[in-house]
Amino acid sequence: MIVFDKLWETLQEKGISQYKLINEYGISAGQLSRLRSNANVNTHTIDVLCTVLNCDVSDVMEHVSDVITD
Repeated sequence: MIVFDKLWETLQEKGISQYKLINEYGISAGQLSRLRSNANVNTHTIDVLCTVLNCDVSDVMEHVSDVITD
């Protein structure tokens, strides 16, 4: 599963609020809600976030295995 925990850390490090993402960079509140709940988002949103934050995809999201092993 893809999780966006790193996004919130990167935002804090860069000093960019969710309010600023919405009002200055055009990220919709709906997309932020989807990111908070680790739901599906499109690659355009990821691209915009990486551009705004001047970072790599790995600073925004990561893959976490959701396979249960015995």
